[in-house]
Amino acid sequence: DPLPPPLPKKQLQRAESLPEQRLSQHCRGDAPPPWASSSIFYSIPQPQLRREEGTPSSILPRDRPSWGPKKPLIKSQSLGEPAAPRSHPQKAPWPDPAELTFGTADGLLGPLLESSAGGCGLVSGCQAATLARLSARIQEELVGPEEQRQLLEAELAGKSWAAFSILDREPCCQSGDAWYYRVGFAFGQAQLVFAAKVPKLCCASPGVLSSLGVHCNIQRLIGRVTNRLPPELQLPGSPGQQSLSPSGEQPARVTTSPDLQVLISPEVPYQTLAGFVKGSPSLHRSSPGHYERLACLLLLQVCMGLEHLRVQNVRQGDLCPENLLLVQCPCLPRSQQSKEAPLGLSLPRLLISSFFKVKDKPRPRSTSQEQDWSEEGLAAPASPVADELNVGMLIYQLLHVDISLEKALGSGSTKLPEIPSLSIYSTGLKRLATLLLHRDPCKRVSIKQARSILQVLLWGPRQELFARSKKSLTLLRSWVEVKRALLLLKFAENSAGAAGSPGLEEWLCCQYFKEVTEHTLYQVTQALYT
Repeated sequence: DPLPPPLPKKQLQRAESLPEQRLSQHCRGDAPPPWASSSIFYSIPQPQLRREEGTPSSILPRDRPSWGPKKPLIKSQSLGEPAAPRSHPQKAPWPDPAELTFGTADGLLGPLLESSAGGCGLVSGCQAATLARLSARIQEELVGPEEQRQLLEAELAGKSWAAFSILDREPCCQSGDAWYYRVGFAFGQAQLVFAAKVPKLCCASPGVLSSLGVHCNIQRLIGRVTNRLPPELQLPGSPGQQSLSPSGEQPARVTTSPDLQVLISPEVPYQTLAGFVKGSPSLHRSSPGHYERLACLLLLQVCMGLEHLRVQNVRQGDLCPENLLLVQCPCLPRSQQSKEAPLGLSLPRLLISSFFKVKDKPRPRSTSQEQDWSEEGLAAPASPVADELNVGMLIYQLLHVDISLEKALGSGSTKLPEIPSLSIYSTGLKRLATLLLHRDPCKRVSIKQARSILQVLLWGPRQELFARSKKSLTLLRSWVEVKRALLLLKFAENSAGAAGSPGLEEWLCCQYFKEVTEHTLYQVTQALYT
């Protein structure tokens, strides 16, 4: 028999398995092998497989993230692969003050206490972080979890009127651009109550759905129904329904065409701000301090909603009392109900319900506003200052003082109507209205500044703080730190007692103290108390 041919010399690479050899070929730019899609290296990101510091990024596949497997270890550099320098493990960073808890080990606290910020700075950071977490939890209680909203949007997609039950034949609320009806919807084992927003004929628009993000003062629209309205809904202005609306106005006509888009909202309004103002003159006279504080809280919600819309590149459609909705908050504890319910001073949640994308449509104006401007021969206000003017008008309307844009900006008048001094809030509201309705647009305060002024009116610092001490950044910084500590103590005491969970006013207060600085307070108090 002939001798067998000699065996070829084998070149082995130490500490390298077959899958890693093929993986090394892929790392050098070859196509991935057939088993790569099912390999554990491609399906499970493991911390120990992170690429070491200094490894050239060019050897990594373009379609694999940075946490993929690192270059396999080979015997030497003779094969042309550059050796990655050994990375030294970095020292674990000290925890951020926002991450500290009561159970944080003293070994981690020690270096933080010895830092340049010291104990006071550490406590201040912890307080601000805690207020931010509390604010997020309270907002979730007010508007519901984000996961539930996403599930509802998916469930309502493509639904017709057959999926809803009509709870009331007549509207529960009428705004300037729509009627609202209470409808029921079965979601799992629960029966949810929504508001069906039926737009009026002159105001029918698709609206903006969930792209605005979640905010306590922006109406959420989670679905739409496009088929013909059910006969159970009695539309004001339709045949057989010619009575006046609850506000005493003539009902507008609507269309019942099949292409009418009815929007579904999880918040059910019970009143507009116009209805609230119309029914509250006696309350204003009998309890001016409580009423004007409530007016400040409502105006604050308007400003916060407008700020959120501007961030989202969205404008309000018509910022008037008729288009600002009031929604009842979750039930108050019995201790608070006994104090506020008889006076009718429970704080409702205010919703801006009319808005649109800036690039898509021009800003519509209500008939009354158009008439005010046209009768006086004035040009319509530009959109950048429209918000400030409208909020200034809202101050007078909430305080039951007659005003028109001619009185505010007309050439024949240099003085705004007088606001009676009925409470500790009257002077501040008058000052804010003057700053918002200034004839010179350059001297008007912005919506953000108006929000800060309202927060100072509600929670301080008040002018008596500077009666004995000269106003300074150091004084204001100390005031903020003390107030934050006292606010957190109040939350702790209420949680240990029977005061119940925090509500809307506590959420507004948290929003203020979680972000206010001594520099902001210095500017605001300068504008308010000068």
